[in-house]
Amino acid sequence: MTQTTLPSRDVLKGHARNLRQTLSHAGTPISHSTALEHVAHQWGYRDWNTLSDAIAAPTPRVWSLGQRVSGHYLGHAFTGTIRSARRHGPNHVELGIDFDTPVDVVASTRFSALRKRVSCTVGATGRTVEKTSDGQPHVALDLT
Repeated sequence: MTQTTLPSRDVLKGHARNLRQTLSHAGTPISHSTALEHVAHQWGYRDWNTLSDAIAAPTPRVWSLGQRVSGHYLGHAFTGTIRSARRHGPNHVELGIDFDTPVDVVASTRFSALRKRVSCTVGATGRTVEKTSDGQPHVALDLT
């Protein structure tokens, strides 16, 4: 039977500790980092860092043209339609979103600047890396 889902990082580190202990009792002590490398090779990965990244990487989400989305843009709730989607690296997608109702991107009460379409690059969590001055992502999509 082949297991396709990777165990957690803690489980893999436990395997490395067991390997290190077993080899030490057999008279061949190895460092913990060497044991981690061996565990990575057993799982078919080049090294521990590559295996560790594979564990941490969320599954990329599939976005399609015409898909309905909702979320928050600069703190304002929106609903809209995806007008463009382009893969941007292994875990990010550049989306073009057409809002149903324009969003005012200015906080001032003295004037408005309405946006009907935006382009943004989101990760698997549906959030942009870019953040506002208060630490909120520019776009946060609802993933439900």
